[in-house]
Amino acid sequence: MVSSVISLPFVIPNPSTRKYSSLGSASARHFPDYSPKKPTIKDSELVYTISTTIKQRHFEPIERILKPFESRLRSDHFIWVLMGIKNEYTLVLTFFDWFCLHRAPSLEVRCIIIQISVAAKDPKVAYELIHDFWSKPNVDATLPFTLFMEKLIYTYKDWGSNPHVFDIFFQVLVEVGIPDGAKKLFHKMLNYGVVISVNSCNHLLSHLSQNIDTCKTTPRIFTEFLELGVKWNTVSHNIMIHCLCRMKKVKEAHNLLIQMEMRGYFSDAITYSTIINGYCQIGEYNVVLKLMEEMQIKGLKPNKFTFNSVIFLLCKIGKVLDAEKILREMTWQNQNIVPDKVVYTTLIDGFSKTGNVTAAYKLFDEMHRRNILPDYITYTALISGICRIGKISEAYDLFVKMRNREMVVDEYTYSALIDGYCKNGEIKEAFSLHNEMVQMGLTPNVVTYTSLVDGLCKQGEIDTANELLKEMCSKGLELNIHTYNSLVNGLCKFGHITKAIKLMEDMKVAEVHPDTYTYTTLMDAYCKVGDMVKAHELLREMLKKGIQPTVVTFNVLMNGFCMYGMLEDGEKLLTWMLEKGKNGIMPNATTYNLLMKQYCIRNDMHATSEIYKGMLGKGVSPNTNTYDVLIRGHCKARNMKEAWFLYKEMVEKGYDLTVNGYNALIKGFIKRKKYLEAKSMFDEMRKKGLVANREVYNFFMDMNYHEGNLDLTLELCDGMIEKGIVDKTDV
Repeated sequence: MVSSVISLPFVIPNPSTRKYSSLGSASARHFPDYSPKKPTIKDSELVYTISTTIKQRHFEPIERILKPFESRLRSDHFIWVLMGIKNEYTLVLTFFDWFCLHRAPSLEVRCIIIQISVAAKDPKVAYELIHDFWSKPNVDATLPFTLFMEKLIYTYKDWGSNPHVFDIFFQVLVEVGIPDGAKKLFHKMLNYGVVISVNSCNHLLSHLSQNIDTCKTTPRIFTEFLELGVKWNTVSHNIMIHCLCRMKKVKEAHNLLIQMEMRGYFSDAITYSTIINGYCQIGEYNVVLKLMEEMQIKGLKPNKFTFNSVIFLLCKIGKVLDAEKILREMTWQNQNIVPDKVVYTTLIDGFSKTGNVTAAYKLFDEMHRRNILPDYITYTALISGICRIGKISEAYDLFVKMRNREMVVDEYTYSALIDGYCKNGEIKEAFSLHNEMVQMGLTPNVVTYTSLVDGLCKQGEIDTANELLKEMCSKGLELNIHTYNSLVNGLCKFGHITKAIKLMEDMKVAEVHPDTYTYTTLMDAYCKVGDMVKAHELLREMLKKGIQPTVVTFNVLMNGFCMYGMLEDGEKLLTWMLEKGKNGIMPNATTYNLLMKQYCIRNDMHATSEIYKGMLGKGVSPNTNTYDVLIRGHCKARNMKEAWFLYKEMVEKGYDLTVNGYNALIKGFIKRKKYLEAKSMFDEMRKKGLVANREVYNFFMDMNYHEGNLDLTLELCDGMIEKGIVDKTDV
């Protein structure tokens, strides 16, 4: 985006306003005098006749009046004739066009016409003549370049004397891919006291910044040309900032922005957009916010590129709602900025990855309303999101729509759908799609095979998964960490821990290094079989190898301790996590919930309450499971006031009580003979479509029966049968 803004096509500064720097008359060489070959008497007569003929032609076509001279006219004759008509620019071009139809112009002739056209303030013709010569094959050798440059210098003094001609030559050399020639021309012209214009030098900088290899030389050129007299401008600095950002030297680019403002140059929206994009690429969101504030203070309006970069970063770090706010700022506060397909697709992908498919669909519909047509990438992002929430049939319907609209359906689209089917346990359908994509000539990639392997492993079909891996390897695809992790997970899930450990050793041989997920999966397997010693050994191995555990890793250990009643070890682990929390491993709600659940099972509500207080004290927010554990624990201990307080608190925070939570509250109220409160909770539960357990249903059936409410009793009875709580034969 930045390169398209600052990468100039052919830029011709106005010759009347163009200022050329001089190195001083003492050190500068004089341009040579033009001394062409002298004509013979016979040549002079021919030149005089041609000159007189074309000057007196009136409206007759030049082809007709010069017909008699076609066979005799050479380049020397052409130059001699030009000497007499060089101030009649239209006639010069007409004569030159005629000459080119019959002879290939010599390099000297070409350079003379170039000089005349620049002097006549027609740089376009000069550009075309130079570009035509240098766009021919095999003209990038040293000799033609040197010869052309010398001829241009040789014809300069007598035929044009406008230094802008060297700018045009410089720009053409850059455009046709001879930047070294442009640099040689720059240094050559310094000898004559001429510094190539900043616009032309910007053209060179921009060209070099396009390629990551030549990009590295740009800072050196920038410094060198500055020392030799080029007065860089804002555009120059923008190109340099873009170049540094492209090389991932964002802080150096930011430093250059500060330097340019200290030197009196004005930064613009492009300057800031480029820096902001650089920081977005390396994930420095806080710096991005500060730069956005700076733009606002300086009265600079962010452009579409700025917004696109920030939206991309926000989606990347999971702040999709904030990214959507930026979109709204684009569309409402900046009426001249219209978001494009890329922005919408980025947001749709962001919402899809967080499971908020409703928001993704709204943006998808908004694209249609704005006549922004989604492409196959947009559809694939949405399909992937729908698959994540398990609505596979809906994802497939969207896939069919794509095909019906004759849109591109590539391996990524198929892989997203295959992954969805695999995660949903529909392996047959996944393989059917795999076969379909192969028939279409699409090659399944590592992601496709990993999804299939993962699906097979989750169903315990480890042998079939191994066969698929062999097929994958036979096609030249290398197993990645995700493929291996799928196998490790499958083996552990079905109790094959020894095979999983062996597979981890195979990974090391294949130079695929086990990651946090690999170790956490194996630790979880050991914890579930009660081998906490082996789980601890794996943790130590992780830390020794510098593999950073996550909170999930520690929660796996915590779950193991709690499952086997090792609550003291669990509390020690929690203490250790809190001590190390400054280094990034803070316990989350799940960590605390696991401990609280076990203390509730022991009916130790004092210990449970202490852990809960500690959780709040560390700024960890309770979630639905937290409230479910606490409410059920307090109900079991008949602390109904505390349970009711927690229920009201969770409702205020927007959490929904679980079925088990409702059942616990209702039974707790019944035990305390608070029947009105129990009935209120039972009615609320039924309105939400939640099914109470058999004990609760029986209580209210008995209560209504004894109160003479036969209709309600029968209704509850039917409800139990309908919900499958009892069989008809039990009634």
